Amino acid sequence: RGEQAGMTAASAGHDVVMCPEQYVYLDHRQSDHPDEPIPVGYLHTLADVYDYSPIPAALPEEFHARVLGAQAQVWTEHLDNPRRVDYATFPRLAAFAEVVWSTGPLSYEEFEPRLVDHHLPRLDAMGVEYRPLNGPHPWQTRPGVPGRIRELPS
Repeated sequence: RGEQAGMTAASAGHDVVMCPEQYVYLDHRQSDHPDEPIPVGYLHTLADVYDYSPIPAALPEEFHARVLGAQAQVWTEHLDNPRRVDYATFPRLAAFAEVVWSTGPLSYEEFEPRLVDHHLPRLDAMGVEYRPLNGPHPWQTRPGVPGRIRELPS
């Protein structure tokens, strides 16, 4: 239901795990490029996922401790096989993991070389068919597949 539901619950004294669709649904599209194979939902680039903060800026500090953490979702109603799930999930899940498991300031500029030098080779070794940083491989595209694109309010 978005960040607002989590903030409302935390402000009422409830513990919450943040999982707003607008930021951490990994089945949503990763680019506005027409070759993106799954054109649904909000746009969540790798950098967008890395910039996500489980504690919303608008949440008063007295309620920060009520945010126990965050989770990312991968709904599979339009991901018809494991290759599509790999593509939708990785490498954004590596960015999400670093965000929720790290303390202190984060830097995408420092993350990207770690991703390229360590995470992506690991995914390659495991046979994970992730989305390359420069866009989908030709066999990962689905030209002409209609989507359900949503835009964040300005």
